[in-house]
Amino acid sequence: MTISADDSDVQNADTAAELYYDPYNVDLNMDPHGVFARLREEAPLYYNDKHDFYALSRYEDVNKGVIDHQTFISGRGALLEIIKSGMEIPPGTLIFEDPPIHNIHRNLLSRVFTPRKVQALEPQIREFTARCLDPLTGTNRFDFVRDLGAQMPMRVIGMLLGIPEEDQRRVTDHGEATLQSDSVDLMATGEVFAEFIDHRTEHPSDDIMTDLLNAEFEDETGTRRRLRRDELLMYLTVIATAGSETTTRLIGWAGKTLADYPEQRAQLVADPALIPQAIEEILRWEPPALQIARYVTRDVEYYGQVVPEGSAMLMLVGSANRDHRRFPPNGDVFDIHRELRSHMTFGAGTHFCMGNALARLEGKIALEEILKRFPTWEVDWPNAVPSQTTAVRGWESMPTIVS
Repeated sequence: MTISADDSDVQNADTAAELYYDPYNVDLNMDPHGVFARLREEAPLYYNDKHDFYALSRYEDVNKGVIDHQTFISGRGALLEIIKSGMEIPPGTLIFEDPPIHNIHRNLLSRVFTPRKVQALEPQIREFTARCLDPLTGTNRFDFVRDLGAQMPMRVIGMLLGIPEEDQRRVTDHGEATLQSDSVDLMATGEVFAEFIDHRTEHPSDDIMTDLLNAEFEDETGTRRRLRRDELLMYLTVIATAGSETTTRLIGWAGKTLADYPEQRAQLVADPALIPQAIEEILRWEPPALQIARYVTRDVEYYGQVVPEGSAMLMLVGSANRDHRRFPPNGDVFDIHRELRSHMTFGAGTHFCMGNALARLEGKIALEEILKRFPTWEVDWPNAVPSQTTAVRGWESMPTIVS
């Protein structure tokens, strides 16, 4: 069944009945924009009876819904499958928390992503990127994901946390394996950091791991204390996994998108100062996470229809980002010169992504260094491998033929 605003939003009953969005369809998620365009116009409030969820697709609805953390809560999970499972969320899972406890934990972790600490990483990130790319210079092939994107984000998290470089690869491999499994075991992921916590406990240093070990805060009971070991493991897991896979996918989408728009790619080669704006447009155009799921705490009305308390609601980020009402005249046009307006790729409100500046920096450096060495390329489609995960979409391999 499809629910819509009123007769003006539905062309006819037959057309509306054919409109179907399945968030578990990997192939559809790789190119959902035709369906999203129809949802925005024909069914701005959509209901899927097979998977029992509602969805909002227009920018204004999605933005306001994500910000309204009292009506749409994260405490039951931020993925549809977690909400529907009814599983108990492990304490300290920042992305699955609501205020006031979320604010306490967020404030504690925000010290990890201060502008100073993020910008201080630029030389290290650039040097690592050059090490990945230099051996490939002069060859005719480059894989945006396997040669760079899959390695960079977790390595950067390792730099941020003070994990020795020789151990960063192991953390990367563990994080990738966990995220690509059928079910994400957050506590198992956290254990990979255990030995680094033990080492920093005995050998403090000027790094974020030490900062978090020594940080004192007032918890939800009013008690002033430090993080317990299990809390710290969970925090490190959230830091390491929440942004790594998405940044990997961003770099893959950059390779695909700029191959599709060679004229705009040539402008970036000629004027690298345009690259930050291009990263922003790629983030809007092909967000790695297409939706944010929320649990509905009270009956709420959209377009003359009631969404009942206890429902699951998908906020369709990928659709909101192309809504012409927000991005005129046509949100389905890729344009690196587009007037900058905030998009929904990093969320909004209390759950706005703390690592957004780091992700933008990684994307900027990646494109700058790639375009210096490989100004033109075409995608080697027979060997491209789409990711089979539904939570974060993109490419396991984005091989290109460099001309």
